[in-house]
Amino acid sequence: QVQLQESGGGLAQAGDSLRLSCVASGLTFSSYVMAWFRQAPGKEREFVAAVNWNGGNTIHAKSVQGRFSISRDNAKNLVYLQMNSLKPEDTANYYCAAGLRLYSSSHAYDYWGQGTQVTVSS
Repeated sequence: QVQLQESGGGLAQAGDSLRLSCVASGLTFSSYVMAWFRQAPGKEREFVAAVNWNGGNTIHAKSVQGRFSISRDNAKNLVYLQMNSLKPEDTANYYCAAGLRLYSSSHAYDYWGQGTQVTVSS
């Protein structure tokens, strides 16, 4: 059974940094593309960032480029999202996802975590 468990969310002020983590089990982690998505209340789920199997290739949404960075540690089955210079508009539930292709579409991902809430105040 594949499980993805996010952690690291919480309350932050504008300009702060947070690091989200996602630990995976039940799959061959190094074979999967890992991604982060987010969903704010009343809005559709949106792509944030993705990383290929060995961390050598990443893509980031334009809204977070230069502020957020995705990385992974295959030895620990972990994927991270380092979030710097947080803005109130970054407030959302952040989801970890696993798939086989480095795409920004949620349809490319087969497995999802339950999410971790990030709230940024101004």
